[in-house]
Amino acid sequence: MPDEEITGGLEGVEFFELNVPRPVVARSLEWPESFERAPHYHDRCQLVYGSEGIMDVTAPAGTWVVPPQRAVWVPAGVVHDIRAKTNLSFRSIYIDPSAAPWLPTECCIVNVSPLLRALILESMDVPPLYQLGGRDERLMNLIVDEVAGISAVSGNFHLPEPKDPRIKPIVEAIRQNPADDRSRNDWSKVVGASSRTIHRLFVAETGMTFSQWKRQAVLLEALRKLADGESVINVAIDLGYESPSAFSAMFRRTLGVTPGKYFK
Repeated sequence: MPDEEITGGLEGVEFFELNVPRPVVARSLEWPESFERAPHYHDRCQLVYGSEGIMDVTAPAGTWVVPPQRAVWVPAGVVHDIRAKTNLSFRSIYIDPSAAPWLPTECCIVNVSPLLRALILESMDVPPLYQLGGRDERLMNLIVDEVAGISAVSGNFHLPEPKDPRIKPIVEAIRQNPADDRSRNDWSKVVGASSRTIHRLFVAETGMTFSQWKRQAVLLEALRKLADGESVINVAIDLGYESPSAFSAMFRRTLGVTPGKYFK
């Protein structure tokens, strides 16, 4: 099914840009907070990047929270949607999979090095039908080389998406309110499955225990709030921590630095 049928019709300019006879195409868009791109896919692989702001990228494997230090790699044909959590400077690279068949075949979040960031930003001035054999083509080829050399980072920015209907109500409730402090035993009374069954389902479907999955949901919500400029103390209170120091300790334990240092 063509990409334009899934999305209900791409604008003519976008359709042209993604279908030009060039192996690599760059796109630049400015999205307001809360903008959402409905589920869609591309015939090209996509490096989803925001040079300013933070976004959620959701695919069948789960949801990634993407700050400016990271990007999400989406292989060709994978249905995904994108939500701007703040004002977002969207900068995306589309690569013909036949031009670089060695690139990753699964969604993953990757580090954006200073060099890759500079290349991405520079590519935004390259026209879709750039001249072959010239500087613009060399720039685009260098981006492909950099993408091929990057590796997936840890799962700290990824929240796996379980499918089993018995735990869906738990997942949806925590997404709506990560500060929800109900235990596995509490949830067993709500969903009609034993505490042991809830544990087994979370491990089987996400690779995490219920507690680990919930901590991950809290961390990702904290990243969204902090990126939006909220103070550490307000984020800690909103997410149910007893003190800002307890929240900062969790953040440092998971990401290696305090919230202030991370966002610098």
